[in-house]
Amino acid sequence: MSNIAIRTSELGKRYRQKWALRECNLAIPAGRVVGLVGPNGAGKSTLMNLLVGLLRPTEGQLEVLGEQVQQTTVLHRVAYIDQEHTMYRSFRVREMLKAGRLLNDEWDQSIATDRLAELNIPLDAKIGELSGGQRAQVALALALAKGPELLILDEPVASLDPLARREMMSALMAAKADRDCTVVLSSHVVSELERLCDYLVVLDRGQLKLTGDIDELLDEHRVLISQSPAAPPMPDGVVHRHDDGQRISLLVRGNEPVDPGWLVQRANLEELVMRYLSLAAPPLLGAREIAA
Repeated sequence: MSNIAIRTSELGKRYRQKWALRECNLAIPAGRVVGLVGPNGAGKSTLMNLLVGLLRPTEGQLEVLGEQVQQTTVLHRVAYIDQEHTMYRSFRVREMLKAGRLLNDEWDQSIATDRLAELNIPLDAKIGELSGGQRAQVALALALAKGPELLILDEPVASLDPLARREMMSALMAAKADRDCTVVLSSHVVSELERLCDYLVVLDRGQLKLTGDIDELLDEHRVLISQSPAAPPMPDGVVHRHDDGQRISLLVRGNEPVDPGWLVQRANLEELVMRYLSLAAPPLLGAREIAA
């Protein structure tokens, strides 16, 4: 298996005259849990649909698990759960499992049945009669029984209540502990991803803003706060500046010494993401209307 699970080069997707994704360059290592973060309309779903072959790129190259999507059978090694946990609502759970067994050569029935039994989800229940949390757990059981090397989840907890959200995220953490697979999980809520993810991809308006190992990114960034409205000498590596009239706050990339007039703090993940999302789009994308 390739040590790079997802590789993109100048990847872009256009809907008529509107670009949903442009100039996306990624090299995501295998075995990581990737948080794909951005506001609604950032291009997250477009990127995921490209990864699983539901869309074709307008430009650029895309490799998944070392093979080009659309040109190989690599997609049988990938499992995908969309935001709606789409399944046949008239089917019973056991009928969904039978469909999965017939459609996937590497299917492991025991993974699905054991997980559902642990959750007390009856196999005779109709999908449409399950709660949102139960449907999410059935969708995850189906995905894991496929034995994927890459598991992609598009905002899987967005429609769930707080308890079901916590149960779903706990199930994901357990599934990752059981399997050596790569997981890509999208959300626009950073706090949902912080406990689970070790790799970050930030998208906004179809543009890649930040990517990398989360611990390394946090080590590379600092927050500097002025002690008075008058700013000390500006340091190198300023990514974002906020001035509320009382004090100035900077996000700085790099660890060069700074003037003692700055109070230095470690950046947390949410602050890091929000400040990068506050940056203006570059002229290339800013001159175009970007669609999600």
